[in-house]
Amino acid sequence: MYLIVGLGNPEPEYSKTRHNMGFDVINGLSKKYNIEVNKKDFDGLVGKGEIDGEKVILLKPQTYMNESGKSVIKAKEFYKIPNKNIIIIYDDIDLEVGVVKLRKKGGAGTHNGMKSILEFLKTGDFIHIRIGTGKPIFKELLIQHVIGKLSDDEYKKLNPSIEKAVEAVPVILKEGIDIAMNKFN
Repeated sequence: MYLIVGLGNPEPEYSKTRHNMGFDVINGLSKKYNIEVNKKDFDGLVGKGEIDGEKVILLKPQTYMNESGKSVIKAKEFYKIPNKNIIIIYDDIDLEVGVVKLRKKGGAGTHNGMKSILEFLKTGDFIHIRIGTGKPIFKELLIQHVIGKLSDDEYKKLNPSIEKAVEAVPVILKEGIDIAMNKFN
């Protein structure tokens, strides 16, 4: 069984923002594999199902980004999921728009949601799917950059990354992270 977590913020005003790319990937997986993510549990919205024969839990923490680790640890402990079977999907300002990077393990970088998850899991040894959103021109505009509403044109530029991340998940599950990294990085 795998725990697949998409990071984002729960309020409607955060939809179509760079910071909700993880939620958007979970929504894509939900639609593609007919897994409803609507049960409230583990401080999040949860859906259980299968992706290409592999049992999965899809999770969208509802704790707000900076406390995502609370939701992840609750689901991990309840289902007794080993860290190697956890996939965290999130936006990354350090990658250019459209770039998707898969990693076996890693740190949080500047991402507060990932800092929370590392704090609660006490390790970075889990699968990371990073979706590039690019940096703002001025550092002072960082918060607006990640949580500001995107225009339809800006969002369309991120759509291929969301689709690529959705495609990467079943490859990770069936063929492993090494093969998926070779295919998608």
